[in-house]
Amino acid sequence: MKTNPQSAFTLVELLAVIAIISILASLAGSGINAAREAGRQAACAANLRSMATAAVAYAEDHRGMFPWGQKRVNGYSSWCWDFIVPNGGTPMPGVMWESTGAGRVMQCPSFLGGDANFSDTPYTGYNYNCSFIGKVEGDPAKRTRPAKLADLRDPAATALFGDGEYAMGGNKFMRAPKRDSQYDGSSKSIREAGTQGFRHRGKTNMVFCDGHVESFDQPYKYGGEEGFVYGKCGFISDDNYLYSLEK
Repeated sequence: MKTNPQSAFTLVELLAVIAIISILASLAGSGINAAREAGRQAACAANLRSMATAAVAYAEDHRGMFPWGQKRVNGYSSWCWDFIVPNGGTPMPGVMWESTGAGRVMQCPSFLGGDANFSDTPYTGYNYNCSFIGKVEGDPAKRTRPAKLADLRDPAATALFGDGEYAMGGNKFMRAPKRDSQYDGSSKSIREAGTQGFRHRGKTNMVFCDGHVESFDQPYKYGGEEGFVYGKCGFISDDNYLYSLEK
């Protein structure tokens, strides 16, 4: 029995079919990866909403005052908004979580780790607005405490927590782009290490003091007198408007 030569694939046709299959597989893989990251971004947003709820609940239990960003307390080598470290002990979840029943410190599902700018406590991929909300003890500024709920002029336009990242890895203390001697007159180098990470397909998640979450896709690299550029890190606005209590 003879084979009809017109029914067989030529080498060129076979290579074309293989190329098409490869392209389709690649597109399918990209779609799956995009869907997975969309799921991680949604989970991150849910975490941030829970964190905002916990912070407000903490404030309601502490005479209206938000958690400290960081301070030294008797018996602790460091007391941070997310973790506390007993002198000579093992890091443990901070009191914000324990007192509000949040149960655990949240972890951004897209955060891949790396060096953090605060090395003696575990790092979660999130940071806290310590320019205007949480106070870091020792930061140059006229204020002496964290903000209170009553201080909020526009909760829907005041950042609270977000995806934290800087050039070398994670950060846990969010900074506004410009110095403000009343609230946070910290140095350029400290604010360079307090930017956001645009890790969700080029976007960064941010929760505001009213509890709503937004995703930003434009990292502002230039912060007034700062003028620095670090990869996929940056601020969410080119001035302090989305960070500040002053509107």
